[in-house]
Amino acid sequence: MSKLLDFARKTMFYVRVLSGYEQRRIRSYRLQLQQRLQQAQAKKDVLKKVPEQIILSEVRKMVEDMQTLNKKLEETEAAIEEYFKPLDKEAEIIMKMQLDGEEQTMKEMMATMQRQALIEKAEAEKISNSSKAGGKILNSQEAKLDQHNPEPEVAEKTAQM
Repeated sequence: MSKLLDFARKTMFYVRVLSGYEQRRIRSYRLQLQQRLQQAQAKKDVLKKVPEQIILSEVRKMVEDMQTLNKKLEETEAAIEEYFKPLDKEAEIIMKMQLDGEEQTMKEMMATMQRQALIEKAEAEKISNSSKAGGKILNSQEAKLDQHNPEPEVAEKTAQM
């Protein structure tokens, strides 16, 4: 009986092979396997892209954050510049006033020094003129004394007593 059963199985197999049923079944199974492999490969590719997409989205987010921070920084700098404009103008005015004051004091000092130099020059001329005149006066006085005192030795002896 088992021989009969084996014979029936083999015959059924031959009938299926000859009719093309077994070939269609093998092809459909192979097609199902190929589809499963393609789906698995697609899932694998998607999973590979997920970290890249996550990284790219994080990078985009960081770039956007940096751009907003840069905008805020520029706005803050502009606000600070606007805030300090009056102070800068006041500082500039004060510096101009100080420079003008220093210029005036320097001009006054120069004028004073020139006056002092002129005064010293005039005094030096007076001294030189007076010494020249004094020398002439002394010479003229000695000459007068010589005329009044014919003997200078006698005058000296009287002066010593």
